[in-house]
Amino acid sequence: MILTRYGIAYRVAQDLPDGSYVNLGIGIPTLVPEFLAPEQDIFIHSENGVLGVGLMARSGEEDPDLVNATKEFITLRPGATVFDHALSFAMIRGGHITHAVMGAIEVAANGDLANWSTPGENVPGVGGAMDLAFGVDNVMIAMTHVTNKGAPKIVGTCSLPLTAPRCVRRIYTDMAVIDVTPEGLVLRETAPGMSAAAVQEKTAAPLIVAPDCREMSIPQNVNGIELIKA
Repeated sequence: MILTRYGIAYRVAQDLPDGSYVNLGIGIPTLVPEFLAPEQDIFIHSENGVLGVGLMARSGEEDPDLVNATKEFITLRPGATVFDHALSFAMIRGGHITHAVMGAIEVAANGDLANWSTPGENVPGVGGAMDLAFGVDNVMIAMTHVTNKGAPKIVGTCSLPLTAPRCVRRIYTDMAVIDVTPEGLVLRETAPGMSAAAVQEKTAAPLIVAPDCREMSIPQNVNGIELIKA
């Protein structure tokens, strides 16, 4: 079995500590607030100038003045604040954001991150991802383990333009939780029913299997949201 996109977001949410200030990137990371309890002191930051992002706005409840950095409609948690773009990036560059959860196209064994450009695609630029990768101590990657063509996204060396070098601390995929350490990539957890060998087969870099490597503790669903698929 492997995790759904929501399952990956659920697993990330379990590692965010109270008192953290967290920026969420495009895609899977935006699902993380679905699995944060209201009583948790976790403040979600958006580059366009919001601190205290809540759940995505439900259909019919959208406020055109409340969007995240990718123009998706959001809600605000009690106590949220809104400010200008310059102040938002001052928070990032000043080291005031404690965690960044981003997607990736490739992550290298040494923690290099490539998440903004692929050959043949016309993209305007790296955007805020570079500031986050350099300005945040805890960079967490949430992504599928392989591409839609089955190619590994965790590699020995990135072949695509880098967002930042040696910035990734931990990788969460639909198959595993992997730490980036000075000794190499350490496999901490596997998806339910998946062996370490099966994860290694889909990874284009050597994995060190932690002595306490275990299966992820993931429920089948939460509030009707499927977290695991066969």
